Amino acid sequence: MCGIIGILGEGDVADRLVDGLRRLEYRGYDSAGVATVTGGEIQRRRAEGKLNNLARKLAEEPLPGASGIAHTRWATHGAPTEDNAHPHVVGDVVLVHNGIIENFKPLRDELLAEGRTFRSQTDTEVVGHLVAREIERGAGPEEAVKAVLPRLHGAFALAIMFKSEPDLIIGARLGAPLVVGFGEGENYLGSDALALAPLTQRIAYLDEGDWAVVRRAGVQIFDKDNQPVERPVTLSGLTGAMISKGNHRHFMQKEIFEQPVVVAQTLNSYLRSVEERVALPDMDFDLGGIERAVIVACGTSSYVAQIGKYWLEQMARVPVEVDVASEFRYREPVLGANTLGLVISQSGETADTLAALRHMKAQGVTTAGIINVPTSSMAREVDLLLPTHAGPEIGVASTKAFTCQLSVMAALAANVARAKGKLSDADEAELVRHLSEVPAAMNAALAHDGEIEAMAHTIAGARDVLYLGRGPDYPLAMEGALKLKEISYIHAEGYAAGEMKHGPIALIDESVPVIVIAPSGPLFDKTVSNMQEVQARGGKVVLISDADGLAQAGEGALATIEMPKVHPLIAPLVYAVPVQLLAYHVAVVKGTDVDQPRNLAKSVTVE
Repeated sequence: MCGIIGILGEGDVADRLVDGLRRLEYRGYDSAGVATVTGGEIQRRRAEGKLNNLARKLAEEPLPGASGIAHTRWATHGAPTEDNAHPHVVGDVVLVHNGIIENFKPLRDELLAEGRTFRSQTDTEVVGHLVAREIERGAGPEEAVKAVLPRLHGAFALAIMFKSEPDLIIGARLGAPLVVGFGEGENYLGSDALALAPLTQRIAYLDEGDWAVVRRAGVQIFDKDNQPVERPVTLSGLTGAMISKGNHRHFMQKEIFEQPVVVAQTLNSYLRSVEERVALPDMDFDLGGIERAVIVACGTSSYVAQIGKYWLEQMARVPVEVDVASEFRYREPVLGANTLGLVISQSGETADTLAALRHMKAQGVTTAGIINVPTSSMAREVDLLLPTHAGPEIGVASTKAFTCQLSVMAALAANVARAKGKLSDADEAELVRHLSEVPAAMNAALAHDGEIEAMAHTIAGARDVLYLGRGPDYPLAMEGALKLKEISYIHAEGYAAGEMKHGPIALIDESVPVIVIAPSGPLFDKTVSNMQEVQARGGKVVLISDADGLAQAGEGALATIEMPKVHPLIAPLVYAVPVQLLAYHVAVVKGTDVDQPRNLAKSVTVE
């Protein structure tokens, strides 16, 4: 989603603002802009498309000033044009905004009736007019913002500057993240800690409804009731080096190859190898009392949820419902006592999932969250935080976050099973041994990168691709299809292999590649039977299996990808690697923007 950075610096800040925007590119955007306040004037540069377009403008027309704000926009209201790009200037006010002002239409009508002129189609410009109107009526900047914020409905993070006060940025948040950064003689605002990483590691996260008055000399924070509050200053632990691609061509490629390390880090925080136990963070409730689980997530995280459903029901014998977060509240779900409400999110700020969490909490449900950002809104609001340790994920298409989420989901399922008396000590010890094998198995899977790259051209020319799997490999098939859609723009769908004959098999012909995920094991023979139905109708099969599976069923396939032989429990983690690599290499062959695919955002902070 949109990205914000603001700097009250000691020298010209335009270049540093653009550098901050580059660290926010992973969120997704289609235009960008920078504004500074200097010499009693607001100066601004904006551009459609990628940041390089904005950088070229700044090279041609440098932007002076030691105070400024900048923005990457993901279009909601209004097309991705320069006129709609942020920052927006209204009178003596310049501002940037992440989110949606849901009541912008009546506010706009009110302002139009007063004869005010709008220069964009955005909801954001309404906020600028409201603040500017208060200034014109004689209010100071703080009083103006304080008067306007209660009128805004929806989700927003705002950074506002004023022509008359170059030493001031006012920030505010409701439903969208915003952090304050503290420097030496400088202070900052940003959408996340990563945006501020090279500037400072000393940050404070604004709480829901907070607004902050940021000056070089200090920061004052107010809560939603306009009362002064202190928010803890923490060390982010992030550095600018953490967003380097290293030796890799793309962030996505780097993040795929980081998985053995980050999954090991994540598992090490949950496994007690000496005792052969699986542990969770301390909690105030008894997992053994859980009679039902409801898991809510979006996109890739929703496929983690669906794999988790298999694990929780098989291991713990707990019935599980899985919902995509955007639908959860609107079907008015029945939420009773002894229910665990689990949310899964990389960012911890996804608007639909955050709203679902708050709905569950309002219904008295005990909540837990599998989340990669421990300082995020969701992480602070769940009853039990189950952190992943994937580190910053820059590529818009999730890879390492997915496998780290799966690692935590396996640990949670094991703990619930043990608490309910469904997992013996011997079974738990075996489970720990299998989970401990995941990083090495992932390394073995990555060793086949070259052959996957070599076969990518056979998929790149397709218009449609199908993915098949059974059991937990069925959600993995849907995740594989999503990855291919996201970054290569090829239409792809994932199906339960046994459902092919109930309709989708009509799509099969010699032009439709079919990716079959089939580790040897209890579901292998039935999956192969479905695969053979595809081959009998001219379908071109790419079989992903271990050596035993390929020996039994690889003959006649268009291509095969060999995986190490692993226990069925950990197969989704290991088989995620070739699925990701295949999507990556197909996208590279097609020449698409792998890290920032069109129309997508990393963290969707509006519903």
